[in-house]
Amino acid sequence: MSEKNMRRQRPGGIGHGPMGMGRGFEKPKDFKGTFSKLLNYLKPYRLKLIVVMIFAIGSTAFTIRAPKTLGKATTKIFQGLVSKVSGSPDGGIDFQYILNIIFLLVGLYVMSAIFSFIQGFIVTGVAQKVSYNLRKEISEKVNKLPLKYFDSVSYGDVLSRVTNDVDTISQTLNQSMSQIITSATTLVGVLIMMISISWQMTIAVILILPISMILVMSIIKRSQKFFKEQQKSLGKVNGHIEEVYSGHNIMKAFNAEEEAVAEFRRINGELYNSAWKAQFLSGMMMPIMVFVGNIGYVAVSILGGWFAIRRTIEVGDILSFIQYIRSFTQPIAQVAQISNVLQSTIAAAERVFEFLDEEEEVKESEAPVKLEEVEGRVIFENVKFGYNEDKIIINNFSADIKPGQKIAIVGPTGAGKTTIVKLLMRFYDLKEGKILIDNNDISQFTREELRNNFGMVLQDTWLFSGTIMENIRYGRLDATDEEVIKAAKSAHAHRFIQTLPDGYNMVINEEANNISQGQKQLLTIARAILSDPKILILDEATSSVDTRTEILIQKAMENLMKGRTSFIIAHRLSTIRDADLILVMKDGDIIEQGNHQELLMKNGFYAELYNSQFVA
Repeated sequence: MSEKNMRRQRPGGIGHGPMGMGRGFEKPKDFKGTFSKLLNYLKPYRLKLIVVMIFAIGSTAFTIRAPKTLGKATTKIFQGLVSKVSGSPDGGIDFQYILNIIFLLVGLYVMSAIFSFIQGFIVTGVAQKVSYNLRKEISEKVNKLPLKYFDSVSYGDVLSRVTNDVDTISQTLNQSMSQIITSATTLVGVLIMMISISWQMTIAVILILPISMILVMSIIKRSQKFFKEQQKSLGKVNGHIEEVYSGHNIMKAFNAEEEAVAEFRRINGELYNSAWKAQFLSGMMMPIMVFVGNIGYVAVSILGGWFAIRRTIEVGDILSFIQYIRSFTQPIAQVAQISNVLQSTIAAAERVFEFLDEEEEVKESEAPVKLEEVEGRVIFENVKFGYNEDKIIINNFSADIKPGQKIAIVGPTGAGKTTIVKLLMRFYDLKEGKILIDNNDISQFTREELRNNFGMVLQDTWLFSGTIMENIRYGRLDATDEEVIKAAKSAHAHRFIQTLPDGYNMVINEEANNISQGQKQLLTIARAILSDPKILILDEATSSVDTRTEILIQKAMENLMKGRTSFIIAHRLSTIRDADLILVMKDGDIIEQGNHQELLMKNGFYAELYNSQFVA
């Protein structure tokens, strides 16, 4: 399945229930340790976070004060109407008092909005800065990781850590940080305000709260598994659609339309079953909370009416108290939401920190070698290597390759031919022995300096989204247009480039599917020619072109390899008969070495391979 699909099917996807509740999450292995690491990333912003807390408390405090002020206005209106009805000479509504209350309320809400805006502005800056630093560290880490890490971990998983996981952390910092402060302040502030109005009514409200909490947590627990199933099914649907469309021609060719449709119906049915259960259960949360809230309103109305008759509280205080109940239940729901979000965020942070803690490549030499002129002599001296400690695949390999020689590496698929190249380029470090370039151990070079001496043409072509000119120039970024065209001519790519729309300025799209596989290979060969390396690595460089183009490329390669040390990985043995040294690999080990004639005379594995290709 594609990397995009892997990203879509990452565990811990988000299920969208009301208010974010019912969110599927992946539980962290070490909550405390990961949370501590995340706090370390926030340490540089301590001052800003203190300011955020002050402004969040201020914004909430202004909002909390408003209902009680509004209650005073209600009481004043009620008293004015009662005195008017009773015929009191001083009866009537004090409109100036009401107007003053209105101005005070407007002032409170404006100040609350200003404080909230400033708090949001600061939090957004901190969240994005933390995300920026995390992505920067990941980017730097990618370049320090050994190749064996990427051999064992999918690219989709690495991309998921850079995108999904960092985004999860960013969103939580951006939204939940201030929400936690606001919720806590609201709970404490509203509780104080309710007690100041009537401690008896406050107790009645608090006694109803456990009912709300039990029902909410019960729904969350039941809906959680359905949200996980929903995300899993959604990943399957996305993956199936992408695979069907990317392989649409093959599906048509094999008349597999009915099977594809049937498979889609099956997984779409799974998505439907899990999604409606998840959405139905999470959708019940608001009605239940409203129902419990209404019970609270009934209790407050009865008690409030009783206390108002006894003149223990004012009529306006009842209105204020009802508003406070609404403000009091919202943080309860937010606590449930934040607990889920926090679990998901810590799980995401744990994945990011796991990546950042991965073992890095062996550090480079403090006094690196830098050659002014590379001759191209390569010596393998008692080389021993294995991808795993318990399985050595190259045992005591030695070879002295003179400048300008051609070295062919042959063997069946999976024999380990590319391993030699990986050791040369220092993608992997040796277990024992040495590899020398011009009598200098490759471990004494910086990796950048070492790899600058190599030119590569791989079986799997790699082109980026950009013009043909830019793709060829990637071999040497300071090359002129004339040098790029000259390299293309040497690779026999110039003619087909001229037939394309816009020629060298034609843009290769992201998937590089607007040119053929053979044309891609020609462009990568032109890129290698332009880089003008002293040591060449050709990994099945002509495997993707037709016979006529292969002959032209072989001629271009002969010219290119003159005076250069060349390592040729080949399946077609006809292309390497004139090699100075042939290394024959089987099951990850070098079992024979010599030139073509010497190996045929041995009548060993190479002779068996050769005869199987050329003897009818």
